[in-house]
Amino acid sequence: MNTRVWCLLLVLAGAGVAHAQGGGDVQVGDRILLQVEGDDSLTDTFTVEAGPALKLRAIGAISLAGVRRADLEAFLARELAKYLRNPVVHAHVLVRVSILGEVEHPGFYAVPADLVLGDALMRAGGPTRDANVNKLRIERDRAGVIWEGGRLRRAIADGKTLDQMGLKPGDQVVVPRRGDPEAKFRVLAILATIPVAVYGLTQLIK
Repeated sequence: MNTRVWCLLLVLAGAGVAHAQGGGDVQVGDRILLQVEGDDSLTDTFTVEAGPALKLRAIGAISLAGVRRADLEAFLARELAKYLRNPVVHAHVLVRVSILGEVEHPGFYAVPADLVLGDALMRAGGPTRDANVNKLRIERDRAGVIWEGGRLRRAIADGKTLDQMGLKPGDQVVVPRRGDPEAKFRVLAILATIPVAVYGLTQLIK
């Protein structure tokens, strides 16, 4: 897949976001970027703990069992309304994933769960010139490869978000390096010259 095709997939992904549906529940290890207007003590980034639950200062633990990532903001607004008067709540789920291999800035990234995969890759600077995006894959510890091949390319083209793809904290997005197609032929050419060189040497010895 060349750069032009990759860019086209990113455009299609961006266009598909508005029509995308589905998604999963809040997961242990998800990070929540929470902003409560007028309340600095509740404005911070929190990590979802076992339960799953969100522990907030001065309020305690709020169970997030069965809460979908897409519904989190509305859910927290209702919960915080039990303690605050007419709270204005903004909440975004962040998933911490590794983006590895042939990207400009490989590493760990906490990205919004409602971000499409193409945009997540751009957070890491996008694929390098040596990237083989056709072999892009997503791995999970113990489970191995969970997305690859045509299925993954369709997910990108359909504008599926990390949430809709079921990504969890700790998942790895791997962009392999493109092999050098000429390297094999160079090696074969070298090997082909060895018998000729040996034959020439034996003639000299004689």
